[in-house]
Amino acid sequence: MQIQVAGTGICVPATVETADDLSGRIGRSPEWIRSRTGVAERRISERRMDVMAADAAREALGGVAPDLIVNASLTPVQLIPDSSVFIQRELGYSGIPSFSIHATCLSFLVGLHTVGGLLGTGAYRRILLVSSEQGSVCRDFDHPESAALIGDGAAAAVLTPTPEGHESGLLAWSMATFPEGASLAEIPGCGVANHPNSEGALPEHNLFRMNGPRIYKMAVRRVARLVSDLLEQARLEAGDIDWVVPHQASGPALKTLPRMGFSPERVVDVVGQYGNCIAASTPMALHTAVADGRIRRGDRVLMLGTGAGLSVAGMILRW
Repeated sequence: MQIQVAGTGICVPATVETADDLSGRIGRSPEWIRSRTGVAERRISERRMDVMAADAAREALGGVAPDLIVNASLTPVQLIPDSSVFIQRELGYSGIPSFSIHATCLSFLVGLHTVGGLLGTGAYRRILLVSSEQGSVCRDFDHPESAALIGDGAAAAVLTPTPEGHESGLLAWSMATFPEGASLAEIPGCGVANHPNSEGALPEHNLFRMNGPRIYKMAVRRVARLVSDLLEQARLEAGDIDWVVPHQASGPALKTLPRMGFSPERVVDVVGQYGNCIAASTPMALHTAVADGRIRRGDRVLMLGTGAGLSVAGMILRW
C-alpha cells in the first residue's frame, strides 16, 4: 500500500496516578505493581474519550479537515450512536463520513490497515484515524493485575496517499485470531450476554478482567511467528528494522521483543509512564517516537501487538 502517515497527535490526561497511589486500592505494594506490570504511573482522565480524541486529532490534523474520520477505540461514549459521531462533533465538523473499528487493543493497527485500503481505492485522500481510551472506568480493583495495568489517553494519525518522490508505504501486514483465548481478557457485560436488564446480571460484569499469565503463555509463540511472517513478507531481517512500536501491553511483554532479534534501544517503550492505554497505547508510543525525532522519513517501523480474542497483528511501515 502506497500510504503515508502525514501527521500524529497525542492527548495525555493531566492527572497522574502512581504505583504508590494505587497500592492501597488493590492491596499490593508499589514494588509488586512495578515488577509485575512495569507500570510506575498512568494517567487518569476526568474528560470523556471523545474530548481526548479531539485534542489528539487537532494536533495530527494541523488545521486541515479530513475527508473521513475513523475511530479505532475500545471504550465508547455509549452504545448508540457510534463514538466517531461524538468525536466529529467535538472537532466542530459536520457532514464528514465517520465510523468505528473495534479490535480491542489492536484497533489502531487494524484501522491503519483498513484505511490504507480505502486510500488505495481513491475514495478518500486524507483520513483521520484516532484511538482514545478511558479504560480506568472499567478497572476491577478486586483483580490487582489488570487494575494495575490500565491507563487513559488518546492519539491520532492522519493518513494520505504517498506523495510523489517519497518512499512511504505499508510493506507487510499479518493478523490471526484464536477464539480459544476469548475468556482470557474480557468485559463480560455491556452486551446481550449479560445485559443490565437480564436476570443474573451483576455490576462487576461491566468491569475488565484478565488472566495475564495465560495470555502471556498463549501469545508469546504466536507473536514470534507473526514477526517471522512479517519479515518474510517484506524480505527483511530483524536487524533491518529501525524501530519497533509495540502495543504497550505490559513491561514483561515488551521484554520479549529483544529475544526476537530486536535491540532493546530500538523498542519504543512508554508503558512505565502511561500504562496500558488499550488501543491508544500503540499510537501514543508512535507519536512519542516521532515527536522526539527517533522515527524519521525512510525508517522501517514494525508495529505489532496482541488483543483480546486472542488476536495478534502487526505491520511493517516504510516511514
